[in-house]
Amino acid sequence: MKILKKIENNLIEQCVMNKKIAVIPGDGIGPEVTAQSIKVLNAIGQRFGHVFSYEYALMGADAIDKTGSPLPDETVTTCLASDAVLFGAIGHPKYDNDPSAKVRPEQGLLKLRKDLQLFANIRPIDTYKALSHMSPLKAKQLEGIDFVIFRELTGGIYFGKKELAKDGQSASDLCTYSVTEIERIAHLAFKYAQNRRKKLTLVDKANVLETSRLWRKVVQGMSATYPDVTVDYMFVDNAAMQIILYPAQFDVILTENLFGDIISDEASVLSGSLGLLPSASVGNQVALFEPIHGSYPQAAGKDIANPLGSILSAAMLLDHLQMHEEAVVVRKAVDWTLTNGFVSKDIDPINNYATTAIGEIISDFIEKKRDTEKNNNDGDNKSTII
Repeated sequence: MKILKKIENNLIEQCVMNKKIAVIPGDGIGPEVTAQSIKVLNAIGQRFGHVFSYEYALMGADAIDKTGSPLPDETVTTCLASDAVLFGAIGHPKYDNDPSAKVRPEQGLLKLRKDLQLFANIRPIDTYKALSHMSPLKAKQLEGIDFVIFRELTGGIYFGKKELAKDGQSASDLCTYSVTEIERIAHLAFKYAQNRRKKLTLVDKANVLETSRLWRKVVQGMSATYPDVTVDYMFVDNAAMQIILYPAQFDVILTENLFGDIISDEASVLSGSLGLLPSASVGNQVALFEPIHGSYPQAAGKDIANPLGSILSAAMLLDHLQMHEEAVVVRKAVDWTLTNGFVSKDIDPINNYATTAIGEIISDFIEKKRDTEKNNNDGDNKSTII
């Protein structure tokens, strides 16, 4: 009996995880929605016996106000010493409305991506039946939507040389990509497609841009290594149109930094609310998880922001930490709140719940194991494994 008890205790210890999470609340509604994700992670920890410890760090306008830097060195150190990073949002009107500002919140995020070598942003695009009326698309076009956008994060025009003529009459931004930069994210996208519907779409502008022609050449060469994945190619202007006309055709979209920024925001409206979609930024070291919405400063401090994008980002974080069952439970809880009308103001302007209330409702769902109850709506429960 003692031997069996020891084996049982060892198995329990193997299942229990202690994880250190770096938390960057950021600006605007970032602190409010991130606080709800912390509630949810704590509920998961209580239910499954995990221990999450959190170390808070500064970035963005908040960091500029307190330190003069959009990304203090201490923040990078904290992130590198963590198992994952949970991030809120970035940006403030006093910088957004001042194009002459030398120090800007966005510089912090761009530098963090470089310092953490976060070269791939992964954005799953999904819809919820309960919110089909919120989407600008007709119900027929919403059927079967389930695709993922892989956006390159550390190259391209955002990081190229920028010049403004002395007379202020002209400016230029250099767009540069290397084979290595393309290959590393393409490998991730191909492998991801292998575990889904085995289709990859490269979005580029190869009829005009030399960098796009390099992307196409590299991906064409790599496709032989993944013979089970069907590859097609689409110009970005056509892709933008197809995402609206027939979004269900896509499985995995691979694209460069600027195009990915634009089409992922376009695709986000398919769900009915920008506040619903999560993302992960991964690379060679620690991974970062954040909702795709901005800082929404107009709503800051009012307890009205939609926390679901952040909470679903926490679900992606759990997947990254190999806590797949836990991630599914979080997604079930989110689907249950939407199905039962526990929604924020952006979804229902009249009958809505506060940011903090939604966080508490989801945490309660998890702790009380309501996903195991009969007749519970499981939703799609698509797992995003990173």
